Amino acid sequence: MGVLAVRLILVYTILNAFLCCLEGNERDQLALLAIKAQIQQDPHQVLSSWNESFHFCKWYGVTCSRRHRERVTVLNLGSQNLEGSVSPHIGNLSFLRELRLGNNSFTHQIPAEIGRLHRLQVLLLHNNRLSGPIPTNISNCFNLITIHFGYNNLVGKIPSQIGSLSKLQTLVLEFNCLTGEIPPSLGNLSALEMLAAYNNSLSGSIPSSLGQLKKLTLFSLDLNRLSGMIPPSIYNLSSIVTFSMSINQIQGSLPSNLGITLPNLQNFHIFTNQFTGAIPMSISNITSLARFIVAENNLSGPVPSLRNLHNLQHFAINQNNLGSRGYSDLSFISDLINATELGQLFLGTNDFGGTLPSAISNLTTKLKMFGVQENQLNGNIPFGFGNLISLEALSLRNNHFTGNIPNDIGRLSSLGLLALGKNALSGSIPSSLGNLTMLTTLQLQGNNLNGSIPRSLGECRQLVELNLSRNNLDGVIPDPVLGLPSLSKYLDLSKNRFIGSLPMEVGKLKSLGVLDVSDNRLSGELPSTLGTCLGLEVLHLQGNYFNGTIPSSMVSLRGVQDLDLSRNNFSGEIPQFLERFDFLRNLNLSFNDFWGAVPTQGVFKNASTSSVVGNANLCGGVADFHLPKCISKNSKGRGLSSRLKLILSIVPAFIGIAMVLFFLTLCLLRKRSKKIALPSTNLTNSILQVSYSTLLKATDGFSSTNLIGSGSFGSVYKGTLDAADGSPQLVAVKVFNMLHQGASKSFLAECEALKNIRHRNLVKIITACSSVDFHGHDFKALVYEFMDNGNLDEWLHPTSGTQEDTHAPKYLNLIQRLDVAIDVACALDYLHNHCETPIVHCDLKPSNVLLDEDLTAHVSDFGLARFVLKPTDNAPTNHQTSSIGIRGSVGYAAPEYGMGSEVSTYGDVYSFGILLLEMFTGKRPTDNMFSDDFNLHNFVKTAYLERATEIADLLLLQGGAKDTPNDQCSSRAQKLEQCLSSTFGIGIACSAESPTDRKDISGVASELRSIRNNLPA
Repeated sequence: MGVLAVRLILVYTILNAFLCCLEGNERDQLALLAIKAQIQQDPHQVLSSWNESFHFCKWYGVTCSRRHRERVTVLNLGSQNLEGSVSPHIGNLSFLRELRLGNNSFTHQIPAEIGRLHRLQVLLLHNNRLSGPIPTNISNCFNLITIHFGYNNLVGKIPSQIGSLSKLQTLVLEFNCLTGEIPPSLGNLSALEMLAAYNNSLSGSIPSSLGQLKKLTLFSLDLNRLSGMIPPSIYNLSSIVTFSMSINQIQGSLPSNLGITLPNLQNFHIFTNQFTGAIPMSISNITSLARFIVAENNLSGPVPSLRNLHNLQHFAINQNNLGSRGYSDLSFISDLINATELGQLFLGTNDFGGTLPSAISNLTTKLKMFGVQENQLNGNIPFGFGNLISLEALSLRNNHFTGNIPNDIGRLSSLGLLALGKNALSGSIPSSLGNLTMLTTLQLQGNNLNGSIPRSLGECRQLVELNLSRNNLDGVIPDPVLGLPSLSKYLDLSKNRFIGSLPMEVGKLKSLGVLDVSDNRLSGELPSTLGTCLGLEVLHLQGNYFNGTIPSSMVSLRGVQDLDLSRNNFSGEIPQFLERFDFLRNLNLSFNDFWGAVPTQGVFKNASTSSVVGNANLCGGVADFHLPKCISKNSKGRGLSSRLKLILSIVPAFIGIAMVLFFLTLCLLRKRSKKIALPSTNLTNSILQVSYSTLLKATDGFSSTNLIGSGSFGSVYKGTLDAADGSPQLVAVKVFNMLHQGASKSFLAECEALKNIRHRNLVKIITACSSVDFHGHDFKALVYEFMDNGNLDEWLHPTSGTQEDTHAPKYLNLIQRLDVAIDVACALDYLHNHCETPIVHCDLKPSNVLLDEDLTAHVSDFGLARFVLKPTDNAPTNHQTSSIGIRGSVGYAAPEYGMGSEVSTYGDVYSFGILLLEMFTGKRPTDNMFSDDFNLHNFVKTAYLERATEIADLLLLQGGAKDTPNDQCSSRAQKLEQCLSSTFGIGIACSAESPTDRKDISGVASELRSIRNNLPA
């Protein structure tokens, strides 16, 4: 009986095991089919084998165990472009050890059922579109060795439970939207060798507990919001090979023993942080060092010896405060002769002085990029650069180099970028540069180069950008150079001495975006081929001797945004087709010989975006041009002889009366000028102490090269005056065009408005001049503090025009725009509520908001300003004290002004509201999309509550564009939406149609500050 029982038990055990095996097999098969069911796209048909014709252990990507028969241990569907979601049934593959689903397009969340895979060792879900948080129960997968979740849209915090995975060797979370602090529990991962969590939104400081990760070889936390100092224990992890903390907000200095505590270091990246102090001398001990990238910090002092760094490949210390402007600052370059793998050497934007060592020519021929721009280097460019035959980029711009451009640079057949601009180089442009057939960018601007442009540059058929401006070049522009079809970004030949005509070959520049040949001595008519340059956005021809009419072929240049033909000899009528240039934002036709009627549509609607001054025979146009009405041909001919007789009869009497009036006017002006009182400054205590001749000298004879801008009543020039201590002081000189009706009143109004006001957000007047010029003509000018960053309009609507640094286009981010808006609101609050007599500006718009070197805003141009009475019980609304009419600017002037209402502070609030909406939408109130009752106010009002980001300026969304994974960072996206919505709400409230419905400016600045403070850091 006992033997039979034993046999029965044995049979039952075998049968049960068999049944369990069948159950496990069936469960795995059903789980795989459920996984397949949630995959919608399989472009390579790799799942076609997942059917009953094959045993599931033979299905593509499926590996079964040998020990536990027919149980799935590996599921590898990586890099198959699969689309769908990860099925929760994945948790039923209980024997799974490796799950490899990387490099696909899986969406939705990581299923929490993964936490049931206790045998799982490798989990690869990288490079998908997964969202949601990391499941906290992943800690139940206690055999995990590798976790790779990089390149997804995961949100939330890093679960502290991960710290319990004692076998974990690799943790990769890069390129997600993770937030919060780094859990200190990660310091418990004693087996961890790789920690990569860069490009997230992690914040706080780095836990000191991470100093316990003694096996760590890769430590990468770049592109987060980490702050504070790196714990000293981290620098003691001697196993580290790659140390990368770039683009954070980390402070502190590098330890002096860095080269001793990290002996195995190969890659050290801490660029774009706030590190201070010196580069440790001990780095010379790290013989394994390959990449040392510490750019964009505040490091100072000398560069230590690099003699032992034979394995160095990439050395970047640019944009710091290194060097002492001393003679031997760059002596360390000689130490790099034995660094035979050196490929990139970036030393730019520091305080290095002295000369560039000739040892540069002995560096490895593998060097591809060398930059020492924006330093204080002098002397000649050493001969020998031609030895560096692999160079692809050479930048020496913004220094004080003298002498000639070395001929041997023409040997650098791989060179793509040559930037030598803004030095003091002389001599001619070497013809050998024509050998640089791979050259895409050539910058030689701002030197003292002379001679002609070598025709050989026409052989540089890859050239995209060419800047030879601000030199002493002469001769004709060579046809082969001007006709390079590869030129697509810009061609800048301005401010030289070129002669001759603009060659017909200009028509080959079909893709060119910017053409600037201004301020030369070019002449003749414009070639008709100019109309084939369909890519042009900026065309500057001003300051030459061009004549004839504007070619009709230019009707094709529909994409042009900035067109300047001023200061030439053009004639004929202004072409009507310019009205139809939808993208044209700046048109300058001033100081030519145009005649006839000025168009009234398109860019001509607004005098702030177009200028026609200095054309004596023009008529008509909008009122702001202040031109006489056009007289029809019939009326001109009628009664001509009788008018002529009348004129001849009254000429003698008229001359006599004019002489009397002239002397009376001189007496009156002298009396008036004595009444003008301007603030005492460091330059003068009286307007009469700055003479016409002084300002003439200060602006180099009111040179066109110093012209900053022009407006209704005159032009503004950059100049230099001597301060009280004898030092030169940059100023802006506003010269009034006294031939314009109202210019004298504008001068007096601005003097009166500015003489008693002081505020950090108002432009500072230095002095004034009321005199006569050398021809005896009335001369009036105001002298202001110079603003380095121009006006707000240039920043809100940047053109693709060349700048001194073409790699630094003007752009204001969200916080900078809020700061400017706050500044302007504070200025208006001061004018309206804190002056002895309230002042209404009357012409608030972006071009009248100036930005200093710190981008602090200053409201300017008080030529239309009015004093108003303070509100009393008998006067509930403030109004102007005089009846002088208001002009303002189209789009910004309050609607009640158009119905004859008096000037009030409400009008300024309306202008501020429109300006605020323009700042954050990027759209001008005069945009062609607005007409009739549909304006900028209504455009924003219909969308700001629910679709604020859709109507916002696209430039504000740069770096987190709508199609990038970062859009899934819900907390940041919500705060951005809320910020824009709140800001738009203020702009709408300020620009309400009824004056009494508008906000009081006194509280606007506080509201904007609150919005700014709620933005994520």
